[in-house]
Amino acid sequence: MSKTTTNKPDYRLIAILITGAFIAFLSNTFLNVALPAIKNEFGVSTGTVQWVSTSYMLVAGIVIPTTAYLMNKFSARQIFLSAMSLFLLGATIAGFSLNFPMLIIGRMTQAAGSSILMPLLMNTMIRSFPPEKRGTAMGLFSLVMFFAPAIGPTLSGFIVQSYSWHMLFIMMLPIISIILVVGYKLLPEIKHTRNAVLDIQSVILSTLGFGLLLYGLVSAGDHKLLSVVTLAPIIIGLILVYLYIMRQMKLQMPMLNFRVYKHKMYTLGAIISSASNMGLFAGMILVPVFLQEIQGRSPLETGLLLLPGALIMGFLSPVSGKLFDKIGPKWLAISGLLLATVTTYMFSRLTFDTSFSYLLTLYMIRALGMTMVNTPVMTNGMNDLPRELTPDGSSLNSMMNQVSGAVGIAVLISVMQGYMNFRLRGVANPTILETNQAMLDGINLSFFIGSIFMAIGLITSLFLKPAYSSEKMDEGLTAVRPIGESHKIKRKE
Repeated sequence: MSKTTTNKPDYRLIAILITGAFIAFLSNTFLNVALPAIKNEFGVSTGTVQWVSTSYMLVAGIVIPTTAYLMNKFSARQIFLSAMSLFLLGATIAGFSLNFPMLIIGRMTQAAGSSILMPLLMNTMIRSFPPEKRGTAMGLFSLVMFFAPAIGPTLSGFIVQSYSWHMLFIMMLPIISIILVVGYKLLPEIKHTRNAVLDIQSVILSTLGFGLLLYGLVSAGDHKLLSVVTLAPIIIGLILVYLYIMRQMKLQMPMLNFRVYKHKMYTLGAIISSASNMGLFAGMILVPVFLQEIQGRSPLETGLLLLPGALIMGFLSPVSGKLFDKIGPKWLAISGLLLATVTTYMFSRLTFDTSFSYLLTLYMIRALGMTMVNTPVMTNGMNDLPRELTPDGSSLNSMMNQVSGAVGIAVLISVMQGYMNFRLRGVANPTILETNQAMLDGINLSFFIGSIFMAIGLITSLFLKPAYSSEKMDEGLTAVRPIGESHKIKRKE
């Protein structure tokens, strides 16, 4: 008689990975509140300063396709130490940056390190816990992935107002150094190695493809959408991304195995996560811009407004994971996306006099909605994959999160900047009131488009079903029903 056996999770490994990932993810949106101060210090436009965020996410989207190769080639210890070393170097460059290009180089170096940590942590969690406990485990993962970047603006608001945005990086240096030393001393040398090949042509196609696509989208804010500067990079980028995907489908050992999209629940989860991220991440930048540029509020006030939403996203993510284990993904995702869609639309009706309490309430409800979406949808999609595809699935999840977030920021900030330029076209010397009104109208239009992204995710969630890969069971056992319905296991008759 065969028995199911589950190796005990290595909590030491998971704890160190979560600590490192928390610091890395914290930097993902750390500078959102500081963007107005950076813009003023370096004398750049709102459209240009967004590169602080989009360059970070762009590099993450480019590096993440290599993580499946890295996880198959090297141990978790080797990957973690290399990633944190890169992150430390990037934080040092950014913290002591003397000009805007130097800051961008620092952020891109940070991203090269931190982007490896997300799929590494996700893959470790998937391998460490059995399917019936993954909802809870992935809830802990979401605690890091969403609480850290969400609370970043609150902490940075206090630091920027009291000191300088440079301190956002400098204060990290001793913490990252300690994590590196602890990881070097305590991390076990666990390997899940398989044959792996790094395809240079794929790296070039993905780097140029995603890079040109995002550059074109960002350029749309300062140029006409149909101008050569905007349209040419977008078209060339899309062609290169298509060639990249087609090449992966033909390779025997692809960098990213896009065949995971043959699994329906994984594909639906990817669509939902990408659509909602496009609205979510852009909102994290638009709200600080509105508060500081339009209403003249301080960085600290901006951070305090974002804090309750951060706490909701952080502490309720494990709860949504447990709910997923009991009731499945569908109704959680529908309810959450309905809240997120409605509140994002309500953000599109802001005025100069919109109260702090109204903004706070909307942001909290929006955060609650997103908490009900991400953990269940992501876990359900991963449960649809056989074990050998989990590294590819986690890498693709991470890549799509970063790329969709970067595209969302680029599109919505470009819409804001483009509409603002359109409203001021022909006005020789616009007054402060006219400039602020044009920016407000641009922000409202961007939030309206963001609500459309959310609505796409909502419609897609109607087709969700609980997923479960029965391969995780030993031969001779089968699951009666998938996760979200029952976890009882019966022997085949």
